[in-house]
Amino acid sequence: MTTSAFLLEATGIRKSFGATSVLRGVDLRIAPGEIHALLGGNGAGKSTLIRIASGSLRRDAGSLSILDDGPHPIAVVFQELALLPHLSVAENIYLPRLRQGFVPVRAADRRKEARAALAQIDERLAREALDRPVAEIDLHERQLIEIARALGSGARLLFLDEPTANLTFAESERLFAILRRLAGQGISTLLVSHRMKEIRAVADVCTILRDGRTVVDRQPLATLDDASIVEAMGQKAASRAAPGPSTPCSAGSRPGAGTTVGIEGQGLSLTLEPGTILGLAGAPAGPGQLIDALVGAAPDSDWNVTMNGAAADLRSPARAVRQGIGYVSGDRAEKGLLTTLPILDNVVAATRVATRRWLARRPEATVAGDALARLAIKANSVDDSPLTLSGGTQQKLLLARWLEIPPRVLVLEEPTRGVDIGTKREIYALIREMAVLGTVVVWWSTEFPELIEICDRVIAFDLRGEVSGVIAGAQVNEVALARATGMAA
Repeated sequence: MTTSAFLLEATGIRKSFGATSVLRGVDLRIAPGEIHALLGGNGAGKSTLIRIASGSLRRDAGSLSILDDGPHPIAVVFQELALLPHLSVAENIYLPRLRQGFVPVRAADRRKEARAALAQIDERLAREALDRPVAEIDLHERQLIEIARALGSGARLLFLDEPTANLTFAESERLFAILRRLAGQGISTLLVSHRMKEIRAVADVCTILRDGRTVVDRQPLATLDDASIVEAMGQKAASRAAPGPSTPCSAGSRPGAGTTVGIEGQGLSLTLEPGTILGLAGAPAGPGQLIDALVGAAPDSDWNVTMNGAAADLRSPARAVRQGIGYVSGDRAEKGLLTTLPILDNVVAATRVATRRWLARRPEATVAGDALARLAIKANSVDDSPLTLSGGTQQKLLLARWLEIPPRVLVLEEPTRGVDIGTKREIYALIREMAVLGTVVVWWSTEFPELIEICDRVIAFDLRGEVSGVIAGAQVNEVALARATGMAA
């Protein structure tokens, strides 16, 4: 038990995985009742530090002391969610309480406590979903459930790793209000986020990691501007690109180029010329239905898709890939990464499906290596597990698998979720490059500035999941998107 004024005090923390040194002497101190931002680029060591501080990973060196006056002083929401899909929502929320040992618990009491925790963030979900298996809940709602579990655990210190990555603006604001209230009760939050607007809205102080070391230690955010933070992270502050249409390519510039895509549904009829970047704005229900139709996950969808005037065969995800439709899921843990296979197989997976070739051939190692180099993905070997990569690097890995085909249509769900500023810019550049070569890009994001910067047109969906309009060109701005979606800018 620490005798200092801090809930948590870590000094000189070191951690290596084989020959790779991830933490090289990290310091972190969190005081009672503060919201503390932990910042750093992808691969800086933030997630590793959280796992060590929360006890799920052993450190190699350094000291760690925690003010421990309860059965579970720390609750963690990791970037990759850790819910048990076969259990109900209520059972998942109540799980941390079971660490207290064998204590008889009535089902009614369990539901009552779970409902109270979830209702803090989403009253409707607390009212309707407590008895549903988590497997039936979408990613957006799972994020709320995971956060509710942490809030209801009774912990003195919350570690939240990109907690708003799948939340709407209104849900994020409710979460921040809760964190502020908890801070007033002496409960602290360590918040990891790459969204500087959020960080400034809610956090008091920050610690910045760079290459596994602490470069800024407990500095008030009010004393740092964004440029200083980006510089401390070891990244360049990229200038904002002017929004506007991508440069379409001519048919025949590469295989699959020149495809015109038609989308019809909910009274909307839209034609997307080669090189168009189409944004989808709104809460998950509306964009999710269209995305499922595009990638073959909803063969009976009311949405109709044509390619060069002919109906696309989207009866399954495999058929969609063979039609030339690529997909990067927002849920990289369950629908994206092949976690039991090495990086090599992850990179060439789409090519194997598209060509119906499943046996590895020697050139695949070269193809995978070239893709990693093109996206600046640092890995010791293509035979390593993708789980050895940071969250942002995993996101780039999902994009890498479409470089060899490349797709006629690329569908993206929150492709910059949980990535740093530098990686975000790299993804923007890659998507623009693919669009210039003729790929039609469909991009769903809950970040309005991202849609404004990257998209030619945006389909807006209201809170019921219905199309509320199409916004194009200079009309794509935060006010217009907020009005059309019912979500605050």
